[in-house]
Amino acid sequence: MKSLFAKLTAASALSTAVMAPQIAGACACGCGIFEVGTASMLPEGPGGMVFVEYDYQNQYINWSGNSRAPVANNGDKRIDTDFITTGLQYFWNRSWGIQVEVPYDNRTFRTETADPNTAPGAVASVNWGELGDIRVKGIYTGLSEDLSTGLEFGVKLPTGNYNENDAFGDVDRDSELGTCSTDILLGAFHRQHFTEKSPFTWFTQVELDLPVLIQQGYRPGFELDGSVGVYYSGFALGPVKITPIAQVLGSWRGHDSGDYASGGVDDPPEGIINSGYERLLLSPGLELDFHPITVYADVEIPVFQHETGNQLTAPFLFKLVASYHF
Repeated sequence: MKSLFAKLTAASALSTAVMAPQIAGACACGCGIFEVGTASMLPEGPGGMVFVEYDYQNQYINWSGNSRAPVANNGDKRIDTDFITTGLQYFWNRSWGIQVEVPYDNRTFRTETADPNTAPGAVASVNWGELGDIRVKGIYTGLSEDLSTGLEFGVKLPTGNYNENDAFGDVDRDSELGTCSTDILLGAFHRQHFTEKSPFTWFTQVELDLPVLIQQGYRPGFELDGSVGVYYSGFALGPVKITPIAQVLGSWRGHDSGDYASGGVDDPPEGIINSGYERLLLSPGLELDFHPITVYADVEIPVFQHETGNQLTAPFLFKLVASYHF
């Protein structure tokens, strides 16, 4: 099994380095991490895999529309998050498998405080760590004899806390680690050698995260993630297989709506909304396989971003995944 795009189906394609992960709860201000897995996690037959994925994101650049915007336009100043996801993927035959991802996240959020005892523009810092939203997926790879094409379907559970806050309510809903929603997850992947004996393989993946059951009237935006990439499997150093990977990642997230969206305004008019985005990222990565252990790492660099309103973005995202196959 391999890992390259984010737990995408059956074996977790790129999976949150294994990939998770989200992995972790998504956030209207872009606090979530890319959900599609890694190529090394695409399924290759019966068996299991356990993995741990670490993702890091430090959001401090205010962005509006297609460009950087003045810091003064955004009351939020920094969102620093460590995403840690543990997971299990198991295929009991060549066609059917399951994947479970359990995230634990730690976040430091700095924003202008509502504390009336401070000067205007004073910044509060809130730090918390807790369980995120658990994801459970079924994976089907029986569409072709070589397992090159697969489908996934599952659910994201509302297990993450969405009520973390300080005494002045400085943490808004889109900055929580849990979304408070139950989401349907639908995805697919395909991989193929360029030629029959070529060491180069291309792959593509896509995953839709669609909230269907919500609480307290707050509905997070839907998210569609996809990737196209290529990896080379011709390198080795003794018993260690070395696989360089290059991919292009795309993400499209709708804006939140309902109570507490964009500062508590119910379905605010365009121009007040501060959630929803489109992004394109380039992601070079490297996988080391010394069976039964695989280690995958990449960096994800935004090359295009369109943010609705004013939102904090990160200059890069970092991912590290370690997995054990059995």
